[in-house]
Amino acid sequence: MSHPIDEKTVRHVALLGRIELTDEQVSTLGRQLADIVAYVDKLQELDTAEVEPMAHALPIHNVLADDVEGPSLPPEQALANAPQREGDLYKVPKVIGESQ
Repeated sequence: MSHPIDEKTVRHVALLGRIELTDEQVSTLGRQLADIVAYVDKLQELDTAEVEPMAHALPIHNVLADDVEGPSLPPEQALANAPQREGDLYKVPKVIGESQ
């Protein structure tokens, strides 16, 4: 049996998720989380000894296209809407260390 979902647990989860809950929401979510945990506990009863571990229920294959060189925009057109630029480059504010 899992740890019970009490008001303290719900408020802790809400704090971790940075969400504010009313007392009514705490009560409702407590019941809903308890139902979810009960369902997961029920799944634990299944015998999976002969089941091979898998990442997906269905076979999935990545379909990747080859890198093919193609036409690109000239710098003037690519940077036409840039708020700031320096030569043929986007100019952005410094985000690491002290700002200039």
